[in-house]
Amino acid sequence: MMPRSPSKPKRKPSAFRRFAESAGRRGEFWAALLLRLKFYRILASRVKTPVGEIDLIAARGKLTVFVEVKSRSFSPQEFEALEAVNRKRIVRAAQYWLIREPKRADGELRFDVIFLAPFAPPRHITNAFDGTGLI
Repeated sequence: MMPRSPSKPKRKPSAFRRFAESAGRRGEFWAALLLRLKFYRILASRVKTPVGEIDLIAARGKLTVFVEVKSRSFSPQEFEALEAVNRKRIVRAAQYWLIREPKRADGELRFDVIFLAPFAPPRHITNAFDGTGLI
């Protein structure tokens, strides 16, 4: 990783950004727990690549699942959250990850979304979108 340019001082994140970051981490924790209860093995979380980020990567047998976690303040916002998923970014990040983990590229691949909202059960949408063009 490259060091930060000395001309750009590091800014402190705003209170909203810190809150959003902590809420995202909590959501990913609960989504990982849900997947473990469904007998998935968590391979990685918060995978950052030059082309995007993947919230969770899980496996069950030869199946590799790339999971986007969406937390919302209430359940009816799920449709908007699904529309907001940047599918191309996730697919590109998955391609990048698979190049570095070629053993996983031979098995079945899937893209899921897990919705979390207070006072509502988590919703796991399997095969939420197609990863057309994936390795």
